[in-house]
Amino acid sequence: MKKKIIKHNINQSILNNIIYQPKITEQLIYQYWEKNDFFKTHIKKNKENYSIVIPPPNITGNLHMGHALQHTIMDILIRYQRMQGKNTLWQGGTDHAGIATQLLVENKISYEENKTRYDYGRKNFIKKILAWKTTAITNIYNQMKRLGNSINWKNERFTMDNKFSKAVQTAFITLYNNKLIYRGKRLVNWDFKLRTAISDLEVKKYKINSYIWYIKYPLKNNKINSDNTTHIIIATTRPETIFGDTAIAIHPHDSRYNQLIGQYVKIPIINRLIPIISDEYVDINKGTGCLKITPGHDFNDYQIAKRHKLPIINIFSENGNINKHLNIFDFQGQYCNKFSSNIPKEFQEIDRLIARNKIINKLEELNFLVSKQSYKVTKLISDRTNNTIEPLLTDQWYINMKKLSQDAIMAVKTGRINFFPSQYKNLYFSWMQNIEDWCISRQLWWGHRIPAWYDQYGNIYVDYNENSIRSKNHLDSNIHLTQDENVLDTWFSSALWSFASLGWPDNHKTLHNFHPTNILVTGFDIIFFWVARMIMLTMYLLKDEHGNSQIPFKMVYVTGLICDEKGKKMSKSKGNIIDPIDIIDGISLEELIAKRTSNMIQPKLADEIKNNTKKKYPNGIQAYGADALRFALTELSSTERNIIHLDIKQVINYRNFCNKLWNASRYVIINIKKYDFNNYEKTKHKFSNIDKWIITSLNQTIKSYRYALDHYKFDIAANVLYKFTWHQFCDWYIELTKQTIYKNIKNNTITTCYVLTYILENIIKLAHPIIPFITENIWQQIKYLQHCNTYYSIMYQPFPSFIAKNHYKKSYDDIEWIKELIVAIRNIRAETNILPNVLLELIIKTTKNKIKRRIIENKSIIEYIAKLNSIVFFNKKTILPLNNITKYIKDAELYIIFINKIDKEQEVIRIDKEINKITKKILLIQKKLNNIQFLNLAPNHIIKQQQQYLTENIKIKEKLMNKKIFLNK
Repeated sequence: MKKKIIKHNINQSILNNIIYQPKITEQLIYQYWEKNDFFKTHIKKNKENYSIVIPPPNITGNLHMGHALQHTIMDILIRYQRMQGKNTLWQGGTDHAGIATQLLVENKISYEENKTRYDYGRKNFIKKILAWKTTAITNIYNQMKRLGNSINWKNERFTMDNKFSKAVQTAFITLYNNKLIYRGKRLVNWDFKLRTAISDLEVKKYKINSYIWYIKYPLKNNKINSDNTTHIIIATTRPETIFGDTAIAIHPHDSRYNQLIGQYVKIPIINRLIPIISDEYVDINKGTGCLKITPGHDFNDYQIAKRHKLPIINIFSENGNINKHLNIFDFQGQYCNKFSSNIPKEFQEIDRLIARNKIINKLEELNFLVSKQSYKVTKLISDRTNNTIEPLLTDQWYINMKKLSQDAIMAVKTGRINFFPSQYKNLYFSWMQNIEDWCISRQLWWGHRIPAWYDQYGNIYVDYNENSIRSKNHLDSNIHLTQDENVLDTWFSSALWSFASLGWPDNHKTLHNFHPTNILVTGFDIIFFWVARMIMLTMYLLKDEHGNSQIPFKMVYVTGLICDEKGKKMSKSKGNIIDPIDIIDGISLEELIAKRTSNMIQPKLADEIKNNTKKKYPNGIQAYGADALRFALTELSSTERNIIHLDIKQVINYRNFCNKLWNASRYVIINIKKYDFNNYEKTKHKFSNIDKWIITSLNQTIKSYRYALDHYKFDIAANVLYKFTWHQFCDWYIELTKQTIYKNIKNNTITTCYVLTYILENIIKLAHPIIPFITENIWQQIKYLQHCNTYYSIMYQPFPSFIAKNHYKKSYDDIEWIKELIVAIRNIRAETNILPNVLLELIIKTTKNKIKRRIIENKSIIEYIAKLNSIVFFNKKTILPLNNITKYIKDAELYIIFINKIDKEQEVIRIDKEINKITKKILLIQKKLNNIQFLNLAPNHIIKQQQQYLTENIKIKEKLMNKKIFLNK
């Protein structure tokens, strides 16, 4: 990067602050990144391209914890690839969210102004939505920035901006011209409040208590049934749809009724004749075995009607009332006048649920009602409005999906597109292989208006605008054109997101460089509604230079669902939602309660939510910072979990990690500030054993960490980083260096400080994709002390790589054994309540020369860290004092000598614990060695190793038992 860097103070001084305070610096750091265009895409020749398109958040509100999880994963990937020198693009943007946004603004003006959208009219109502959109996008982008998203803000998109609208029109026109989009009359999910068709995704199913009614249908000409009656009895939970019946169906093998197949019955009240048909769909054991077929208001009945070429009758209006007249169509959706369309006046233009009661009363009055029984029914509810959903026959626009699905299925089967975890491929295939045509029209005002016009003769014209239609079709002014009032399903425009956001249909260089994208990060609940449709439309509309179908992405990474610590889905009604920003910047208890109990659908739950919130967060939520939240979400992102339990304690743990890293960095910076490593020559100074050990540990960490990131195992990467940083670097290496630094031996000290810096710099480079803010802060301060004028940002530093020569096996094994020795001594102190400042004497018994060498070479370090007065080797002349405690570690026996007499009873208790531990270990090894599968599959050296472990542990147990016997004498 040769551009001039705009600098300003972004750092909380590490020298003057013991506790890291993210609230002070995170926003300053992000401003520094933004002002310097660090997220801007830089195309370098001969460099690999890497891109992700963000699943565009809906403009209906703020980001939730699910967004925080997915955005963290995407940002990790982008930062990781950027640090590997690739040309990276994270394409940002937002979705207009047709139904959800329109309903939100409708409710807003109803609450604030007591008005409806009809009071405003279409044009002015859309202005209201646009005002909302501006505010919503600002809030969403501020949240993204607070999370640390390294998005290319110079090219953010909105699914209804002008260029995107052109892409949507182009896609529709192309599909229509190629006979893949058509207009037809079909049954759809209808929301009577919104007065629009809605997708299956927006319909929830609930079991509720209701009734089933048994109703007599008279046979034509008083024919005699098998039970000597002149009627049949049907059972229905929907008596209000009786006027829409077009047949009675029975199972062909039902001996009770099969003699009636081909006969007719009269519909009660209106006396219209309908046929008795046979169909295997009918369940003989359900109800009476006679099923009323109402194809205009039941999806299963609709399919039966198509099989038997029955008429389809619509009895409901778009607002849920009974029509004045029946709307009658043939099985292909064409108007027909097959019979009278009259509905009795007393039932006309009243709500269907009121009509239900009136119809039941009329049936009872006319002696058609036999009985009613309590019954559990499935109720369809709109996820948007909480209104009951009804199947309704309407004119809609559809895409022929079967013609699009085959290539999309093959793309996954052949591995062009992969799913992670791979089991989601099966879910994808199950949907795709049973795909039905997609209803893409919605009866809304907010959305992409369908680019279709109608003339007064019913002809349809599809193009970008009216002028283009008139020009291409040579239409004169006498032909009146009216644009379709409907808009497209939001999922239609969303399905174009991977390529339309990059400039399609124009041949944009961004599209050329970054499509197909590398990965899509999304939830399992929209694999069909979004992912599959993206694959289908991309493969149809986009071709490469050879004319082959392009895919939208190479990998689909599927996340789990973020729930609370008890595994309950986060929702407003449960009062358990946590806003990511409240974790990052903190929130008081009063503000949190107000947030959780405002605008509730069920206000009666407010007190319970208030009490639960007080119990869980008595002091509100502290400001833990974006890094702590990101780290917690990364660690929780195991793809083996469909449900992710988020507890604030996990965030606190990673806040503590950040503080640990801060203090470790503080220790390093305080000690290195007097040295100039720019001229440091490693060859002049020898690394100590502990230096070689930590360099080897780092090298192994780099290898494991990169493998985890490369294979999308973010939780494993987080654990690898955490364990090395906290348990190896902070707990051990820093402690082991203190003796060298405090003694200030010149050559040793500068080498130690060099290694401290080397390890710390690698840690923060490894950690940067997960915790970008604190790592940038520390990086800047290290480089400032080193008088480095080209540091710019850590995000452009080369990502650490595994270096084969940085593997010092001997030193690594030595220090790992010494750690085991020190831990054993510390455990004895803890178990016997010996104060840390009391110096102990250690006698070591070993037959291994390498153990003796390790002790001799590292004696001063062991004495310093373990707080020992002396270390001596056991020999033939050694007489062990009675006041000793024995500990067994690999290849050695340790005798800790006490000044005072030991408590025999306490020592026996301690030994019993040791015996229990080692017994469990022995049983585990024996179980493994008795496992035939293990013996058949494991390499010989592994089996021998386990056999050796077993022998060693049995010997240690015997010695412990002997020691116990001795003490009990």
